[in-house]
Amino acid sequence: MQTELPQSEPAGLQALTTPASAAAGAVKKALTLKVIGVGGAGGNAVSHMARTPIDGVDCVVINTDAAALERCAVAHKLNLGAKLTRGLGAGGDPERGRAAAEEDREHLKALCQGVDVLFVVAGLGGGTGTGASPVLAQLGREAGALVLGMVVLPFDWEGSRRQRQAQLGLHQLKAVADAVICLPNQKLFTLVADKTSVVEGFAVVHDLLAQGVRGVWRLLTRPGLINVDFADVCTVTRDRHSECALATAEAQGEHRVKEVLEKLLKHPLMEGGQTLGEAGTVLVSLAGGPDIAFSDVNGVMEQINRHCENAHIITGAAIEEGHTGRLAVTVLATRRSGKDKAAAATTAVEALLPEPPFVDPSVEHRPPSRYVAPPPVITPDNVDQFMPNAPARMKKRVQKMQQGQLNLEIISKGRFEKSEPTIRRGQDLDVPTYLRRNLVLN
Repeated sequence: MQTELPQSEPAGLQALTTPASAAAGAVKKALTLKVIGVGGAGGNAVSHMARTPIDGVDCVVINTDAAALERCAVAHKLNLGAKLTRGLGAGGDPERGRAAAEEDREHLKALCQGVDVLFVVAGLGGGTGTGASPVLAQLGREAGALVLGMVVLPFDWEGSRRQRQAQLGLHQLKAVADAVICLPNQKLFTLVADKTSVVEGFAVVHDLLAQGVRGVWRLLTRPGLINVDFADVCTVTRDRHSECALATAEAQGEHRVKEVLEKLLKHPLMEGGQTLGEAGTVLVSLAGGPDIAFSDVNGVMEQINRHCENAHIITGAAIEEGHTGRLAVTVLATRRSGKDKAAAATTAVEALLPEPPFVDPSVEHRPPSRYVAPPPVITPDNVDQFMPNAPARMKKRVQKMQQGQLNLEIISKGRFEKSEPTIRRGQDLDVPTYLRRNLVLN
């Protein structure tokens, strides 16, 4: 049975309170995680996650498209901006998506209350996901939650306009979320075979996002021999305002260490280990059965250290009953410098904006002046001033010379007066040779 959130009163959001959050004990409050899918792509991803429920994680879908919202197999839903869009969607306009989120600002605030970790899942490039996700992320941080964005970028063939909107939306989301996990759809081609159906292909993307959520959930909820808690996750992500990579890999059997490392480095967000090399802080969590050995932990951490020698590494290890012979590794890595990355993102966004014209049309450009200053007149009185290093005999010749002036008539060029000068090798050929070469005429 699906529950529609009321549009009139924010108090209706009390229906979203889960038994786990409502029954917070007086001794210790249970950690609450919430996943909110924004827009069509975000809603599809969260619906896919909800098919394999995670204990203690609440799934919610919000969208401006009422028909798409109805198809989502999630119990808790919210039709954004019903008055503005009338349930017909944002039409690919991020500003309309943002306005719809602002219209239901009070509902979104109620969704974020009491949440410790908020996942904002969206597809960027369209209207609702691009425009509404930064608003939701901002409200989540104001409510005190650790906000992790999980977004997918459009395919290259979806066009430059959608790509440009996606980059602008990513820049805005980074500015308000603690960290953003970004997965370009274009990488899907490296993960699936050529004959893979569209449905199966998108399921791969949804699985990657679900693995990320499950990985963080495992970090925060499973007690460990080497404990990793909420404070450690905050150390890696809080106020970073940059892209981070979250990857999970699992293997079993005798060669599980080698296999799990291969899977981890082949993960699309790890980029063969390049992401680890650029990381400033890395959190590594290992989970295995009672038979997990020190050699397993040492083998994994030794390889990860080789890829990120200069990073601050936080390690955790947990034992899970029923996982005998299995090894799962979750890696959460953030960039070395959030400020540098934000500056690079700003530069990238500015590069997408329309370029200013090379020539300002308001400024009238005129051809260069044809006037060439005449050479200085050398007289017996100033010969030492203009020819200080000349031989004495040359100075005597100059002193004997008398400069005369030809009676030349200046003739106008008529209709050629405004024509462009004839420039060759930096010289104006329309100027007489004796003037260009500073020749003295007697």
